[in-house]
Amino acid sequence: MRAVIVEEPGDVEALTIKETPTPTPQPGEVLVRTVAAGVNRADLLQRRGYYPPPKGITDIIGLEASGVVEAIGAGVTRWRIGDEVVALLAGGGYAEYFVAPEGQLVPPPPGVDLVTAAGLLEVAATVVSNMDVAGLKTGETLLVHGGAGGVGTFATQYAKSLGAHVVATAGSDPKLLHCLAHGAKVALDYHGDWVDGVREATGGRGADVILDIMGAKYLEANVKALAKRGRMVVIGLQGGTKGTLNLGLLLQKMGTVTATSLRFRPVAEKAAICARVVETVWPRVGNGEIRPAPETRVPFDEVRRAHQILESGDNVGKLVLVF
Repeated sequence: MRAVIVEEPGDVEALTIKETPTPTPQPGEVLVRTVAAGVNRADLLQRRGYYPPPKGITDIIGLEASGVVEAIGAGVTRWRIGDEVVALLAGGGYAEYFVAPEGQLVPPPPGVDLVTAAGLLEVAATVVSNMDVAGLKTGETLLVHGGAGGVGTFATQYAKSLGAHVVATAGSDPKLLHCLAHGAKVALDYHGDWVDGVREATGGRGADVILDIMGAKYLEANVKALAKRGRMVVIGLQGGTKGTLNLGLLLQKMGTVTATSLRFRPVAEKAAICARVVETVWPRVGNGEIRPAPETRVPFDEVRRAHQILESGDNVGKLVLVF
């Protein structure tokens, strides 16, 4: 099979397409012929050598993909050859075939084609699992950073469907309009004083929950933006890994700071999250309550261009590699 290989970490030139052995499904696993694969910022980090896969996982990049079941391993009961599936992966999506534990495969949402579906599961699983951790409630305010990206677009719609209010940050007028069009009550330019903007939008109260993709760069500002008993969940480190935290302010607010990762969770946890997505998200997609983010489709052979687009910061919504 053809797969994207990174022999030496680096810029987009490090991505090469080569022939590699087709994986064989082990007991409890399924082999899938790939139709499309989502492109995520974690992929850029892995390409640069900053986000290696868990032990025992292929070093082929790709955390989400869709396709058609080609073969099943011993003990698999949920799937049959020819089934259309969407996968949450720890790696391996940038290839013509991939294997996944059967519990990390789900059917595509009602009315959604496999290419679009390839960019849905990872963001849905990320948002749902972290909103469960944070305990977002009806009437509360969620602050979403990167509101025009795949995770941000999904989180805004999901939070709104729960009856929460959303304040989103983004970096340009088109992206701010995108946030508002997808359900944000307020959209703030992160080049300005967004902390004051959050306070103003919430009547001085602050955000009950913050979904943060920035990490160190926004750590202090995020704590300032929290409401009393606010909960912040860090899911990305685009702004660095080491920051300073005013524990006194966090204590005054009785706030909570949590960091999570999907990739390093045990298989059973990932399977439970996938089942929760099917239960709580797919019906909302099917009835139009949650709309897939705008997507940019790039042919598999142009994987370098896909990474360039994502790195540029100009893309709105999701990027998908099409096989």
